[in-house]
Amino acid sequence: MDLKLPIVIVDELADTLVKSTGVLDFASGEITEVRYQGYDLEKNGFPARDADYDFTCGTLSNGKKEVEFGIRADAMAARYSVTPDELLELKGRAAKLFSAAPVAAEPAPAAKKAPRKPRA
Repeated sequence: MDLKLPIVIVDELADTLVKSTGVLDFASGEITEVRYQGYDLEKNGFPARDADYDFTCGTLSNGKKEVEFGIRADAMAARYSVTPDELLELKGRAAKLFSAAPVAAEPAPAAKKAPRKPRA
């Protein structure tokens, strides 16, 4: 089974959050198609190579519900992945997340009933 899901990635540095999106391969734990938001990778380099780098986490979402998980940032190879243990835990949490109906961002407005006419 080839299941790949879009995720949000956050690299936390001492004073900065570097946000990006990517695709998590649930079979291997590899994260591909990483696209940084407002961060110049060529100028600043891979975030995990920064002296102020702390950690990386990811978010998988379904509507307003989210599951957060740890991501391994390989500074030498400049790539992200999820460890086998974290991936196993994430699969269980994701199954619960996606088996529930998504919660809409805004609840649908209630239909207004027409006022009743008095009976004569």
